[in-house]
This record gives sequence, structure tokens and C-alpha cells, in this order.
Amino acid sequence: MNVLLDLAQRPIDTLDALPEVSVEQANAHLGGHPNSIAWLLWHTGRMADIQLAALTGEPEVWERFDIALPDSMGYGQTPEEARAIAVDEASLSAVRDYVRTTLEAVRDYCATLSDAAFDDIVDTNWTPHVSRGVRLVSIIDDALQHLGAANHLAGVPQG
Repeated sequence: MNVLLDLAQRPIDTLDALPEVSVEQANAHLGGHPNSIAWLLWHTGRMADIQLAALTGEPEVWERFDIALPDSMGYGQTPEEARAIAVDEASLSAVRDYVRTTLEAVRDYCATLSDAAFDDIVDTNWTPHVSRGVRLVSIIDDALQHLGAANHLAGVPQG
């Protein structure tokens, strides 16, 4: 349990390490890639939020935020749909707050579970079936990868 709680804190720490970026940096598409910092942040929050809501049966955190971006997750988007995810100053701040709130909810949920609960099967659409523990590790891993990419992009000189 302590290992998972430590792991669940790491995406929050990675978000904290993300420097403040301008709206231009957040919306830039380095090398023409469709995933900007704005997209990476939005996707991180949405994928964690949607999957956590499915695990808990609770409403998505998204409902508490007024962010003018799609309420989808981003999987299966076309490059054009991904490029359309853009922020202004207010929504950039709101998206960062949303990602933090969602990741904290993931961490806090992990802390409520008994060891046996991690073995519960939560998704039979895959072979092998997906347990609660595997789904949580997947959410955390995805968040780490995308926030790591956002940190990388934030450090790339503009222009």
C-alpha cells in the first residue's frame, strides 16, 4: 500500500515541477506534433478523472470546473482534434488546477483501499481482466508519462 501511495504522489510532484508557461508555449506544437502542453495537461486530467469516476461511482471532478474544453478523454483523437485543444490564460490556470485536483483524488482514493480491494476485477473487456490495482497503476503511469512530456516541452526553447 505504501508503495502505491508513494507512486500516486509522483504525478502530483511532476505537475509541481512543471514551470509556469505562457499561453503560446502551452499551445505550441513542437515539430508539428499534435500534442501540445495544453493537450498533455487536459488529457492527463481527463483520463485520470474518467477512469477514477468509473472505479468509485462518484461524479467526475470535471463537473466542478468551468473549462471550455471537450469532456472526452483524448484517446482515438485525430491529429486535428488534438491540435484543437488550446487554452487561454484563464483556462491554462484552470486546467492545471483540474489536473492537480484529479491526481489528488486518485492518490486519496488509493489510501482508502484495503489490500484485498486491489485484486477486485473492474474491467472484463481485456484479457486478462483488469484489477483495480492494475487500473490504478495504469492511471498513475499514464499521468507520469504525459506530465513528463509536458515538462520536457516546457524546457524546449521557443522559436
